[in-house]
Amino acid sequence: MARPTLQIHGTIMSTYSRIVQTVAEEAGISWTITATPAGSAENRRRHPFRKVPTVEIDGLNLYESVAICQYIDNAHNGGALQPDDHATRAEMDRWISVANNYLFPAAEHGLLMPRLAHRFLKTPLRSDIIEAALPEIAEHLGIVCQRIEEAPYFSGADFSLADIFVYCILRPVQMTSEGDHLIGQLLPLRHWLNKIGKRPSLVATRWETEGKH
Repeated sequence: MARPTLQIHGTIMSTYSRIVQTVAEEAGISWTITATPAGSAENRRRHPFRKVPTVEIDGLNLYESVAICQYIDNAHNGGALQPDDHATRAEMDRWISVANNYLFPAAEHGLLMPRLAHRFLKTPLRSDIIEAALPEIAEHLGIVCQRIEEAPYFSGADFSLADIFVYCILRPVQMTSEGDHLIGQLLPLRHWLNKIGKRPSLVATRWETEGKH
């Protein structure tokens, strides 16, 4: 039976697009991505809350990255990225939630967006926003590092969806001068990022700019 193709609609260079792409790579299914702005009429049709990415697979239109990733892993990867043990599964779910609710908002709004606006839109660098956000980002990174010192992966002994979410959120942070400085002080976290980044699924989904950092 032919393997399906995952059709992704969203931002080309996007944390959550990369998360979905990585899970597809882990499942061994091909994917394509179509640039689809969150506010476009096309996206409003696909996602009632106007977020990206959305995907088409198996005749389904799916939105929300956690649901998308769980579907791909369950339907096409035998659930290999999700622990069977209930306690370990809860650990995975907890760190996915931490990544989405704490790590991403602080980094996205406090560091990455000011940097991207300055780089691509040529707006003045909002150093005040970055400086205000760095203590919270540093605190979050310290908590993440503590987990890495306790176990090799975020659900425990095995690689899971949680590691994909955390890596894809923290890698862009590491690609900024401020984030690289903070992570450079947390050696277990830096080593973990370097190790996980060599996984074939994450090598296959690298951004063009990533090889320069």
